[in-house]
Amino acid sequence: MNKAYEVTYSPFQAFTREEWRKLEEHPMFPISEIDLSALQALNEPLTIDEVEDVYIPMIRLLQIHLTHYRNLHKERDQFFENTSHPIPYIIGIAGSVAAGKSTTARVLQKLLSMTPEQPRVELVTTDGFLYPNSELERRGILNRKGFPESYDAKRLLSFLAAVKSGKEQLEAPLYSHLYYDVIPDKMQVISRPDILIVEGINVLQVSTGKKMRRRVFVSDFFDFSIYVDASEKNLREWYLERFKKLQQTAFQNPKSYFHQYASYPDEELMKFANQVWEEINLLNLQENILPTRFRADLILEKGECHFVRGVRIRKI
Repeated sequence: MNKAYEVTYSPFQAFTREEWRKLEEHPMFPISEIDLSALQALNEPLTIDEVEDVYIPMIRLLQIHLTHYRNLHKERDQFFENTSHPIPYIIGIAGSVAAGKSTTARVLQKLLSMTPEQPRVELVTTDGFLYPNSELERRGILNRKGFPESYDAKRLLSFLAAVKSGKEQLEAPLYSHLYYDVIPDKMQVISRPDILIVEGINVLQVSTGKKMRRRVFVSDFFDFSIYVDASEKNLREWYLERFKKLQQTAFQNPKSYFHQYASYPDEELMKFANQVWEEINLLNLQENILPTRFRADLILEKGECHFVRGVRIRKI
């Protein structure tokens, strides 16, 4: 067979880290003013090199998309002969537990807010849209927390619909990792953002497992989506490292949901953490999260120590 016919075609263009970092240089971007320690999550290192090599080119790419989005809004207003308020641009960030989604989300929020337009950038995590533990227990699915059925999808979709309808003030429920539960009667108030970042493990999923009764999905509201990817080996390693670090910190708080594990010997703690990973997080990754990877517009491919080794961007 002719070798020309053996070429594998892909809807994505792939870049090594070296190729990606050369795409756009911002020598005047005030990275030195950023407190990186305030952006990184537990056990997720973040360096100036990572910001410069990976996130600065990504910000420039997002600026291109945002410019076209704003121009389209203006042209539509001209076409319909009316004047309307700009609708928030929504960026979705998906990926496994321990992949580093929260760090990526916070870095993007910070950098986007520092661009010349100085947009108002808000960040919402879908953890707040989980059903409360009491409801999960009533349904018998507390051990499937983080799986698609553990989220109040109707409430999340209503929130995103309100964002895209231009509602001036919005409220999103808050989640406490200390209590391992949604915080009753406490809300995150969001007032007309220019950009909204929505971060969550299953935000790109379209299959509900209920014969597609729900035809509208979270990702339908996204203008741009990112998947934070890593090997199962690295994800497990990062999860176990984080669990051990949490035992030394958050679990020591008597109010912590996991305080009972604060004094576990290392061997018992790792046995429990591995069990949680195998029976919950890995299963959710394989069944629900990983299959959504190629629905993203951009894939961050991580290697050792959470550092990005490559980027895939969807062709247009």
